[in-house]
Amino acid sequence: MNTQAMRVVVVGASLAGLNTVRALRDEGHTGPITLVGEEPYGPYDRPPLSKEFLTSDAGHESLSLADTSALGLTELYGRRALHLEPRERTVHLDDGHVVPYDGLVIATGAGARSWPAPRPAAGVHTIRTLDDATALRHDLRGARRRILVVGGGFIGSEAAATVRELGHDVLLAHQGPAPLHRPMGEDAAFFVAELHRAAGVSLLSFATLTALHGQQRVTSVTLNDTHRVGADTAVLALGATPCTEWLTHSGLQLDRGLVTDAHARAVGADGRPHHRVVGAGDVTRFPHPHTARLLSLGHWSHAVEQARTAARTLLNPYAPAVYRPVASFWSSQYGVRFRAVGLPMEADRARTLELDLERRRLEVAYYRDGRLVGAVTANRAGRIAQYREQLADDLTAMASA
Repeated sequence: MNTQAMRVVVVGASLAGLNTVRALRDEGHTGPITLVGEEPYGPYDRPPLSKEFLTSDAGHESLSLADTSALGLTELYGRRALHLEPRERTVHLDDGHVVPYDGLVIATGAGARSWPAPRPAAGVHTIRTLDDATALRHDLRGARRRILVVGGGFIGSEAAATVRELGHDVLLAHQGPAPLHRPMGEDAAFFVAELHRAAGVSLLSFATLTALHGQQRVTSVTLNDTHRVGADTAVLALGATPCTEWLTHSGLQLDRGLVTDAHARAVGADGRPHHRVVGAGDVTRFPHPHTARLLSLGHWSHAVEQARTAARTLLNPYAPAVYRPVASFWSSQYGVRFRAVGLPMEADRARTLELDLERRRLEVAYYRDGRLVGAVTANRAGRIAQYREQLADDLTAMASA
């Protein structure tokens, strides 16, 4: 069929979903595009939700990613996809609508990992959506509170820093030896931990949340089954769960996310790729030359870059684009700007070139089997370009080998 005229449905009004639409139009696609989003808002920027949005009075308009009117879309917001019928090429929505497609983009992202046990009616928050962050922001206004943040990943660490800067008493409970230990390694995690301590945040290592207490509002929590801690507000940053429930009976391969191949095509349960179904963003797990396992990335750059690949593959099914990214991400805590490239979590050795707590500078390179696989810097943004170039050259060499 003429791919320029095909009906494209993008499920997920996310950064990845929006950038797939943009890429389709940039590649010359003139056919109809329908963008479906579960939230009542158009695509918006999520990284500020755990940082500056919590300290501001800005509305949701300040986070908007684009004026979508120029893209010529049918926009269906506040609608949740319930089921995919790949044989009929239809997406079924929770309002009863059935949306047909010739090409499908799955960009439903990931949601906050839920707390499986009883919880108080108020004072317990996650930070994954605009409504989540708005509710937490409202809760943080007024009197000084005792805030417990559970989870030492990027969202938990950023939230703890932001809440502390608002003047609240903060305890950050995390499962590893230090916040961000898993994605950044020992020395970088030590650096982050010292930033928290210097700001007055209390850290509790190797801690697992086991109970939330309180009737109308949270009053305390239990950690590791025995350690009870008082808290007026609890922020749960327990990780993310890919939004794939609606794909359960679709015949697509699901393995802690939607499995896609090196061209961003959705892989079927039989192991074969679907030429008219692609995926992009947090929802996907995909192969990468620097790891033997399927990779899942929750980074802004991943959502943008895989979206471009997905669009090109959808429009050129017999000459699909290849997704072989140099991953990159950043974080800002206490005015320290972290930059990272590659896959530090895949390393078997880390080399620390600079760790200066007084000047708040950090540079760590990560290797696997002697090959550079990643780098992390803090307040050393100029150092990251050389690592990116080296990683890109290595991926090119591996592809041509």
